[in-house]
Amino acid sequence: MSEKLANPWRWIPSLYFGQGIPYVVVMTLSVIMYKNLGLSNTDIALYTSWLYLPWVIKPLWSPLIELFHTKRSWIIALQFLIGVALAMVALTIPGPQAFKVTLAVFWLMAFASASHDIAADGFYMLALPQHSQAAFVGVRSTFYRLANIGGQGGLVYLAGELQERTGSMTTAWSAVFALLAGLFALMAAYHFLVLPRPAADAQGPGRAGSAGLLRDFLQVFAEFFRKPGIWVILGFLLLYRFPEAQLLKLATPFLLDSQADGGLGLTTKQVGIAYGTVGLTALTVGGLLGGWIISRVGLKKALWPLVLMMHVPNIAFVALALAHPGSLVLISAALAVEQFGYGLGFTAYLMYMILVADGPHKTAHYAICTGFMALGMMIPGMWSGWLQDQLGYLNFFIWVLVATIPSFAMAALIKIPADFGKKQDEEPA
Repeated sequence: MSEKLANPWRWIPSLYFGQGIPYVVVMTLSVIMYKNLGLSNTDIALYTSWLYLPWVIKPLWSPLIELFHTKRSWIIALQFLIGVALAMVALTIPGPQAFKVTLAVFWLMAFASASHDIAADGFYMLALPQHSQAAFVGVRSTFYRLANIGGQGGLVYLAGELQERTGSMTTAWSAVFALLAGLFALMAAYHFLVLPRPAADAQGPGRAGSAGLLRDFLQVFAEFFRKPGIWVILGFLLLYRFPEAQLLKLATPFLLDSQADGGLGLTTKQVGIAYGTVGLTALTVGGLLGGWIISRVGLKKALWPLVLMMHVPNIAFVALALAHPGSLVLISAALAVEQFGYGLGFTAYLMYMILVADGPHKTAHYAICTGFMALGMMIPGMWSGWLQDQLGYLNFFIWVLVATIPSFAMAALIKIPADFGKKQDEEPA
């Protein structure tokens, strides 16, 4: 394929938009849908937190994508599979066993999405020269974020609008997932036509290469766990987001529950506006600003201000649970403050993972870090719904503030080289 046909603008935006959609479906839309369909917070948090598992263990099956076929073929096949899974959700929501069946399909979608992440990121590095990879990293991030805003904002709003028109939340969510299924069918067809065929994306060696690849894979894993201070590293990766892992699972149920149940009583459409659009936009701005701050002063100097900005704005949920404001503007403003702080603080976490992964096996070690990152979200999220049911929303949000202590403790223990992450001025010629 010629370089002209392989123009990155033709496929990178759509590829990373497609990478973001199934993640937000599994992690966020599932929570809102189950809440709309009347499930308890205990069940929602427990079962949807298990859906993190494919992202936790995805480094374990990444060799399969190296061994068999090309990454291009994996991308197209997995997008088609995600489309089929979305169609299955649309068809089974009205059924008598909707919760069990849709949850099983979400599991399938989660494994397909995590595998798609591996193939897409690998393909990106193979299809672009290194200087172009750096140039398009911002494009990747932007379209992934747009997928999140489109999912949590646009699709949630659409579900609320359809519910108001049809009088049925079941019909509304079936229509949303049918729309997504059609989108992914078109996306798979589009990428079949436009994805380049780089020579580096060669057919894997299949079973013949499995022994050598497995040996190398185990060696890379062993080298990760021999890093100096590995237990502090793992503690930070698992506990930095300990409070947020619990908060995020209950944020949308809190917004949707009636005031009699301790919630704010928003409609699904209002949640799409306040949390899915305003909140995520603030999150994106916070992430961009956090990256700029680290580039100016380095991670070591920026760490504690960013850690504080990550956790202190959680007070916004305590204030909302106390005041129960009826104004969507006030609620949106509070959520924007909390999400902006989360975006700031999360950049410190991402930069620390880059520091940990630095070395000869950068890609593989970063993937292992992301697995621990997902594990740190999965386990606390599993008990958060039960805990909220026992404590009520106000006391649960106070607990979230107490739960910041392990995060602060691990931040105090990690070691960061001076000026790591700081942009170095180019030397004069």
